[in-house]
Amino acid sequence: MAQIIEGQQVAQRIRAQVAQNAADFKAKYGFAPGLGVVMAGDNPASQMYVRMKQRASAEAGIESFTTLVDANTPHDEVESAVKAYNDDARVHGILVQLPLPSQVDEEKVLAQVSLDKDVDGFHPINIGALAMKGREPTFTPATPTGCMLLIQESGMSINGANAVVLGRSNIVGLPMAMMLLKANATVTICHSRTRDLPGIIRQADILVAAIGQADFVKGDWIKPGAVVIDVGTNQIPDASQTRGYRYVGDVEYASANEVAGYITRVPGGVGPMTIAMLLHNTLKAARRIMGETV
Repeated sequence: MAQIIEGQQVAQRIRAQVAQNAADFKAKYGFAPGLGVVMAGDNPASQMYVRMKQRASAEAGIESFTTLVDANTPHDEVESAVKAYNDDARVHGILVQLPLPSQVDEEKVLAQVSLDKDVDGFHPINIGALAMKGREPTFTPATPTGCMLLIQESGMSINGANAVVLGRSNIVGLPMAMMLLKANATVTICHSRTRDLPGIIRQADILVAAIGQADFVKGDWIKPGAVVIDVGTNQIPDASQTRGYRYVGDVEYASANEVAGYITRVPGGVGPMTIAMLLHNTLKAARRIMGETV
């Protein structure tokens, strides 16, 4: 049986430290760190995440600002909302909730976020620095950063390990692969066109699954003793639940748990880490803006 990496517990430790540091920040400067969120559209998952971030910000002593616009809002208005937060001294970090509606150019909107306030790490310059040897971004994306901490929590040495990242999204897969590469892992990125996916995954000392397909990775695909980080959050029908559904990951937990050395659960694994790292980055941004060395 695998040892469970308790993302909820790790996230609580981070959030407690952020809360203490945010209180110190407010005592020093007379105002709290501020996070501005821009959300366009009515995606239920996005709405849920925004509510969770607002609640977590309040608990951590971070002031939360939210701009909500409907799914038909033109690109220019979304871009203007970002620029308004750039100019707002109360806001130290800006989060653009993805995905954006089709008429909004995601790349252009993300490029408008001030580098000093890019707490989600998606500005092209931050991503470019992450991809380049010998350079470090100001901020790294919250979910991959959380995954890196969970791998470290397992005690597995990333240096020299074979790592497989299943998924190549701009939000998780690609930055995850770049962060593992910077940590000296040998990285393979797998996707829908990959041949012999089970065979490649069986070589992984570290597997990060982020493709959004319920129970896709089977236990017999996993190398005995591997560290398995499951980013997937997939809703499946379940008549035994009051709400009629439950969430599962991209990895078939029951079979993988029999083989892996360490594994995260869904829910309770990566999800709490994403919010914790966003709060951490917001505090970091506030301190940098005030001239502190962080």
